[in-house]
Amino acid sequence: MKLKSDFLWGGALAANQCEGAWQEDGRLPASADFLPDAAHGRWNAMLHPGNILETRYDYYPSREAIDFYHRYKEDIRLLAESGIKALRLSISWTRIYPTGEENAPNEDGLRFYEELFTECRRYGIEPVVTLCHFDVPEALIRKYGAWADRRLIALYEKYAATMFDRYRNLVKYWMTFNEINMITHIPYLGGGLLVDKDDPEFNQIVYNAAHNQLVASACAVRIGKKINPNFRIGCMMAAGSFYPYSCNPNDVMEARISNNKNYIFPDVQLNGCYSGFARNYFAKLGITLDEQPGDDELLAQNTCDFLGFSYYSSRLISTDPEHLKNVADGNAITTLRNPYLQITKWGRQIDPVGLRVTMNDLYDRYHKPLFIVENGLGVEDTLEVDGSVHDPYRVEYLDAHITQMKKAVLEDGIPCMGYLVWGIIDLVSAGGGEMDKRYGLVYVNKHNDGTGDLARYKKDSFGWYAQKIREECYPAQRMQLYKDTH
Repeated sequence: MKLKSDFLWGGALAANQCEGAWQEDGRLPASADFLPDAAHGRWNAMLHPGNILETRYDYYPSREAIDFYHRYKEDIRLLAESGIKALRLSISWTRIYPTGEENAPNEDGLRFYEELFTECRRYGIEPVVTLCHFDVPEALIRKYGAWADRRLIALYEKYAATMFDRYRNLVKYWMTFNEINMITHIPYLGGGLLVDKDDPEFNQIVYNAAHNQLVASACAVRIGKKINPNFRIGCMMAAGSFYPYSCNPNDVMEARISNNKNYIFPDVQLNGCYSGFARNYFAKLGITLDEQPGDDELLAQNTCDFLGFSYYSSRLISTDPEHLKNVADGNAITTLRNPYLQITKWGRQIDPVGLRVTMNDLYDRYHKPLFIVENGLGVEDTLEVDGSVHDPYRVEYLDAHITQMKKAVLEDGIPCMGYLVWGIIDLVSAGGGEMDKRYGLVYVNKHNDGTGDLARYKKDSFGWYAQKIREECYPAQRMQLYKDTH
């Protein structure tokens, strides 16, 4: 059985990881522009940001990234050869409002994204646009402490309104924030917060900032639906269900609690209110949210249309002190090493069945369409002298996850809007700031130290994905569109 013909096969990118051109055409710096590479302590900088805006590092990978800003036409043309039907992109807030507080938007920035989205549509590719993907204007960090201050809500709403109005006829699918739950794990990356992981007020600051983002998300939904009722506006989370380490009831309960923590924010965005668990959890931690009159009504009346999520692996939890000693990389979320799973060089565990488990968990909880907007394998690839890149391990990874995704849809009856490979073109890794941790189906000749000529090369996985899309549901009219444009 095949998926429906309107299923959105595609890929995903993010402005701060691919665009570069960090101070061109009116753009001013944003949070990611101050993050160093892995060799200069990127993780430490994110978890202990301190005076990161004043610290001087040798290399900032996001400032050039893969130069998508100047190369997007050739990149879109290349990606169109795969037959993708959707491309997830994000907008750099500071290209539109350089300080976040201008009265009028930057026309150069508006024009860039108009041309980018138009280029996608030229090839029959649907843009899927994230308004804020780990991207906070530097000026708002300095002046307000970023999302720690409620005043960012109105500034974000103005920014969102500008985007919705300008691109009302170019973009149908939107998401308000990328991986909104990551603000509790990496606050600087998730919300531009200059809070130390060891700060005794950490929880108060982070969860209050998240509340501000949730209110802002609801404001965006409200204004977006007024501008174009046909918009599909979703939320987005870093997903991956927690498994209990054993059938010990304590482990089972601990997994339940861990999942509930991970769902606090999508609960609000999709159900319209904080769960009872969340309220009790806040009370237990001594957290008092800066809730203003009207917040509850706003959140209840402006829920999202779908749940976008990233999936890289499941997670594992236990109450046994011995088991707690064996920790693996959980994409900034603590997880134990699962003895039944393979693991990558970067400590990421590979669990295709976990995608199906996660989809069932999410749909059972929210009963709204799902959208897999990130799934991929970050590994080292080798560029051969003839320009080829042989990556059978990536093909195996993607194929296994697609198989489980299809089972969730076709056997479990879960509505899923699409599947997007993360970063379909090699880009800067968000967590490590690396280029050599490659996710793409297209190789970019750039390395961790910034060297390389930025040339693009199709990997073997590119041809495999193109064939997969053709096998599934590639409409004949889109094949003709591609031929006509070449």
